[in-house]
Amino acid sequence: MAGYRFDFHGAALEARGSGALWWAARRVLVVSDLHLGKSARMARRGGALLPPYEGRETLHRLEAEIRATDAACVICLGDSFDDLDAVALPEDEAEWLARLMAGRDWIWIEGNHDPAPIAPGGRNAAELRLDGLVLRHIARPDARAEISGHYHPKARLAGQSRPAFLLDGARVILPAFGAYTGGLDATDPALQDLMGATARAVLTGPAALVMPLPRPARARRG
Repeated sequence: MAGYRFDFHGAALEARGSGALWWAARRVLVVSDLHLGKSARMARRGGALLPPYEGRETLHRLEAEIRATDAACVICLGDSFDDLDAVALPEDEAEWLARLMAGRDWIWIEGNHDPAPIAPGGRNAAELRLDGLVLRHIARPDARAEISGHYHPKARLAGQSRPAFLLDGARVILPAFGAYTGGLDATDPALQDLMGATARAVLTGPAALVMPLPRPARARRG
């Protein structure tokens, strides 16, 4: 799966077509917003009943990325679980996750859905600073050299909406990696206010595609 390589504050990074971010020099794989247990959470709260297979699909995609990169460290940028009850995964998914974690440094960044999750192994952090970069769940307007998630950004190309990385000189925002996750269009004010004038969107897919960050259409004057 072809990715888009770029330099970010001294780090050579790759936005992969899967939605994962790869830092080859450190063998670090970064993913965001897995939202494991979403279908179970919706069922518990009386919401729409979704097929309970999103956890397996998400873990399958994550395993493929770990194998493709031979990652030594995996950093999950928050909302890894859809709520704190979702940490108790079905037995088969819990065993699958344990196999992926075995022999690797695994870091769970706290999200708004899963503050301080008691995850099965690994270690928790509110945020992480690594070689001058800061990794956290939600972007801060005044931040520099920041990698975050939370917004599930998407961008449109030829009428189709695809999950996308957003990046500029100050920050990188990852798309959601989970199988059952919606998205926020890149033209939304919440994202437009964060991203600079030269920002780019990297659309995910079989080949990552880079384009200027889409801007909202100007309202027509009467």
